[in-house]
This record gives sequence, C-alpha cells and structure tokens, in this order.
Amino acid sequence: MSGLLEGKVAIVTGGAKGLGYGISRRMAGEGASLLITGRDGAATEKVAKEIREEFGTKAVGMSADMAVKEQVEAMVQRAVDEFGGLDTLVTNASSLSDNVLLEHKTDEMLDATLKMGVWGTWWAMRAALPHMKKRGGGSVINFYSIDADTGAWLHSDYNINKMGILGLTRSAAVEWGRFNIRVNAIAPTGLGQVFARLVEEVPGFLEKATANNPLKRAGDPEKDIGPVVVFLASEMSAFITGEMINVDGGQNLPGYVSIPHNLEELEKGAT
Repeated sequence: MSGLLEGKVAIVTGGAKGLGYGISRRMAGEGASLLITGRDGAATEKVAKEIREEFGTKAVGMSADMAVKEQVEAMVQRAVDEFGGLDTLVTNASSLSDNVLLEHKTDEMLDATLKMGVWGTWWAMRAALPHMKKRGGGSVINFYSIDADTGAWLHSDYNINKMGILGLTRSAAVEWGRFNIRVNAIAPTGLGQVFARLVEEVPGFLEKATANNPLKRAGDPEKDIGPVVVFLASEMSAFITGEMINVDGGQNLPGYVSIPHNLEELEKGAT
C-alpha cells in the first residue's frame, strides 16, 4: 500500500459485504477514513472495527437504506460530522428483484430497484455536492453493469436502473466539472455476494461463468476491483471524468449468454 488516499474521507455504500467489503478494505489500506453503510448495521460496524484494528485507519459503520432519502442524507451528514468533510462517494449498494421474465416483472419490482439504485445515487450525490465543493473538489464512483450492455435475461428492471445510473454519471461529470468534482462509473465482474453464493451452491458454475472471460477467472473484490476504485478516488485520476470503466477481466469483449435453462417454466410464470 502506498497511502494514495491519506487524508481522504470516503463513503462506501453496501461496504460491508461482497464487492463493497473488498473495496472498503482496499481504500482503508490506502489510508482513507471510511463511513461504511448498508442496511445491515451490525455488519457495517463489524467491518469498521476490523478495519480500525487491521489498518489503523478511521472507520465507522452505519445502517442506511439507499432507498430512503432521509437515510441517504443522514449518511452523508454522518461522514461530515465524523471526519470533517467528504472527498469520495462510492455508490456500490444495489438490489436484484426475483429472476422472472420482463413480462412478469411488476411495477413494484421496478420501483424498488430504481429506489435503491437511480434514486439512491441521485440523493447521495446531491447531498455530497456542497461538502465536496467546500473541499475544492471530489470524486464520485458509481456502479454500472455488463448486464445492461448485454440486456441480461431476467434482469430487465436492474438493466433499466443501471442505464439510468450511467446517464446520471455522465450528466454530473459535465455539470460538476466546474467544481473540480469528477464523476465516473465502473462495471465490475467479481465475486460479489450473488456470484460467490452461486459458485458455492452450483457445481461447475465458476468454470462456466469464466469460460469466455479472456483472463479466465473471477475478479477478487479486494485485489482486482478495489484498486480501480482507489485509482478513481485518488489524484492519479485527476484528469478523468465521465468515464465508464469495465473491471471484468475482459468479459465485456465477448459478452455472455444469460438465457435461463428453465425458460419454459418462467414463461408459465414460475419463479
């Protein structure tokens, strides 16, 4: 570790599990003071304690639901109150609805997905803006997905959500550059919560999932995804904004086939 984030204050949403956990650890290892949030408050506090003890950096855990505006705004204020300001916002938290076909998705599913994603990101960014302006700039790192590019089966609401976040990312990059606030997105493919569970539960899933990945492996949250977040949060990326970076071992090049094996059952409405 080289202290790339020494003196920086960051929020990592969904930062106690999956990809967020690895990102939190990597940022802490580079010296960032962290507010780690998620709906599981006990998990965020546990990870914050782990980080304080292992890295000797400041870290606080907090329960916050990105689908609730008041909690998102309170999250940003908590970071400022704890650490004196805010430099980086990492909007990793997201959710998936039931794996059903587009014609079986409900309005409630789409609404819940957009609340956690587009709306949560919108609220967090707008709450962070005045504090980043006071610091003379900042970095927002949003999360996109290869699913949206490939139109992944059974994820129609999620795909809509991710496309919206990408549009928000580019709009903010254009408008907030005047404040020296950089806004970028990454599309990671790694051993997040859902991916890791499938690897554990489904024999041969890892081999099948990485078969057409040029690097032939799944990304490690801390070793593969975390460094790219650190780069975008650090001054090394001071002249980069409005970009979407694939962090997926080249998976975006061939894409992937997501047609479900149980399509006939799904067409009948089974979940």
